[in-house]
Amino acid sequence: MHIYFSGIGGAGIGPLAQVANKAGHAVSGSDKQSSSYIDYLIKSGIKDIHIGQSLESIEELHKRHPIDWFVYTSALPLENPDAPELLFCRQNNIKISKRDELLNQILLDKQLKLIAIAGTHGKTTTTAMVTWLFKQLKEPVSFLLPAKTSFAEMGEYEEKGEYFIYEADEFDRNFLAFEPEASLITGVSWDHHEIFRTREDYQEAFKEFISQTKQTFIWDEDAQYLGVDSSSSLKILDSSRPEIEQIKLAGKYNRLDGWLAISAVSHLTSRPVENLVEIINSFPGLSRRMEMLTPNLYSDYAHTPEKIRGAMSVAKEMADENNQKLIVIYEPLTNRRQQYILNEYKDCFSGAEKVYWIPSYLAREDPKDRIIPPEELISHLDNPSIAVAMSRDDNLKAEIKMHLEQGNMVVGMAGGGGDSLDDWLRKEFVSSPNN
Repeated sequence: MHIYFSGIGGAGIGPLAQVANKAGHAVSGSDKQSSSYIDYLIKSGIKDIHIGQSLESIEELHKRHPIDWFVYTSALPLENPDAPELLFCRQNNIKISKRDELLNQILLDKQLKLIAIAGTHGKTTTTAMVTWLFKQLKEPVSFLLPAKTSFAEMGEYEEKGEYFIYEADEFDRNFLAFEPEASLITGVSWDHHEIFRTREDYQEAFKEFISQTKQTFIWDEDAQYLGVDSSSSLKILDSSRPEIEQIKLAGKYNRLDGWLAISAVSHLTSRPVENLVEIINSFPGLSRRMEMLTPNLYSDYAHTPEKIRGAMSVAKEMADENNQKLIVIYEPLTNRRQQYILNEYKDCFSGAEKVYWIPSYLAREDPKDRIIPPEELISHLDNPSIAVAMSRDDNLKAEIKMHLEQGNMVVGMAGGGGDSLDDWLRKEFVSSPNN
C-alpha cells in the first residue's frame, strides 16, 4: 500500500511514516518547509518528500505511483479546508484520514497492544523513558517517539514485539480514537482551548480516555482533578512516596515521569522496580528537553506555564550545581494559546536571573484574535522586572553570546517546529558558532 503523509515533517506524522515504511508500506509525503526532521526522514530511507504542498506535486506523484491512503496532520484542514492536496484526494477517491486511523489499522494488522502516554505535559519525556526501559530490558517493542534520542529511531516497528508505545495527544481528541492495553497519564491541566472550550470538557475527555483503557496509571493530584477513584483498572500513584527520590535524574518532574514509567513497565513486564530504577537513572534524555546545543546553551520544549515550571526545576538544579546564573529566552507557542494562559505565567520563571521574551510562534491562528505583544505578556509576571521584550535578531544573538562568555547557563524555551527559536539557536550557535 502506498501511503502519502501531508505534514510529514511534524513530530506526530514523521515517526508514523517511519513505522509504516518499516511495516512494509510504500511511503511518500510533503511539508510546507524543509527542516531537520525532513533531513532525518530522508536519511532514514524515506526519499520521496516534496517541499511545498502543491496540486502539481501530488498529481505527478500519483501518476507515477498511485496513492492508496492520504494521511494528514490536524493542522491542514484548520489552516486551509480547501488545501490542494485534500481536494486532489477527494476528487480521485483516495482514502483520507488523520494519523489515528492509520495507526489503529497497523495495530490491528500486526496484532499489537498499545501502551499510550497521555497528559498535558511530560508526555514526550515519559514516552521516551518507557521506550528506554523496554530497550534496555531487551524486550522487542514498536514505538513512535515525537523527539530525537540517542538510543532509538523516532519510529520503529519490531515484528517480534507484543507492544506499541505511543504518545497519545489530546489535541483534536486524537487519544479518544484508541483503546490502549495500558495508559500512563503524566499530568492534566486545561489546554488546547480551541478544541476544549471549557475546563470541564477537557476533564471529560480524559475520563473518557481512562474508560477506554484496560489499565491506567495516574498521579493522585490528577485523579483528584479529574474526579476519578482507584479501581482494578485504575492505579493511583502517590507523588510523595520517598522511593521516588531513588531516581537521580535532575528535576522533580523528570523524577516523577521516571517513576510513572517504572510503575507501568513493572506491571507489564513483571520486572522488579529496583532493577528499573537502576535503568532509568542512566536515561540519556532526548532532544529539546534540556538538550545542550553548545556548552552552557540549552534548548527545551517548554511552552505552557506547567511545562515552564517543569523545565525551570531542571535548569535551576543544573545551574545551582555549577554555581551559574540562569538566563532564559522564551518564545510562546501560538498567539491563540496566550489568550487563555496569560494570567497563569505569574511565578513560572522564578529563579531566572533574566528572561528575554520574544514574539509568539504563530500557527493555526484565529484571524480574529489580536496578537499579544511580549511587553503585555511580561506584565502578567509576578516580577516583570526580570524580563525584557526582544526580537529574534542580532541584538538577541549578542546578548546570548555575552551571557555564554560570562559562563552563565542559557536556556531557550520554545515549542514550534521549523523557524522556531530552537531552529534559530541551532543555526546561529551550532551550525555557525563563529558568526
